[in-house]
Amino acid sequence: MIVLASKSASRRTMLGAAGVEFELRPAAIDERALEASLGDVPPAAVARALAEAKALSVEGRGRPVLGGDSVVSVDGRRFDKPASRAQATEHLRFFSGKTMELHSAAAIALGGHLRWNHVARALLEVRDLSDDFIERYLAAEWPEVSQCVGVFRIEALGVQLFESIEGDMFTVLGMPLLPVLGALRELEELPA
Repeated sequence: MIVLASKSASRRTMLGAAGVEFELRPAAIDERALEASLGDVPPAAVARALAEAKALSVEGRGRPVLGGDSVVSVDGRRFDKPASRAQATEHLRFFSGKTMELHSAAAIALGGHLRWNHVARALLEVRDLSDDFIERYLAAEWPEVSQCVGVFRIEALGVQLFESIEGDMFTVLGMPLLPVLGALRELEELPA
């Protein structure tokens, strides 16, 4: 059994569906302060640092601790989860007709030491979104998407935001699952 240091429902669902037994212990870190301390680094580095900080901040009591995070950037600008429905509307208007770059990172710590990390990238082509569509979309998906970087749940109505997706679906869901499973096998947490 591992410890999952994440609040993400999507990460919980992925691990459970893959047969990974875990105890949920969400990390309590100040993500915005950590991001600010990193300065102007690429989005992949931010995602990695957040995943590592989460994995290292939770006591595993002898078990591996899995931390994860996702970072969205569009036109070189990083986006966090929307703080309000109005901000979600602004984000979606900005994303309209552009390419969203999504980095999903995972890190595993054991005994307070980082043992493994990985970052995967997906490119999502956002179609042109009308104001009417955005309003209807948020009427149906808010407040659930307030917990989603990129203002979407790909497994729900969020799929309607996109024209195309390049990258693996697990990355889009918020965790590079196949590399995580490989790392857990190497740590002998899953059968080889």
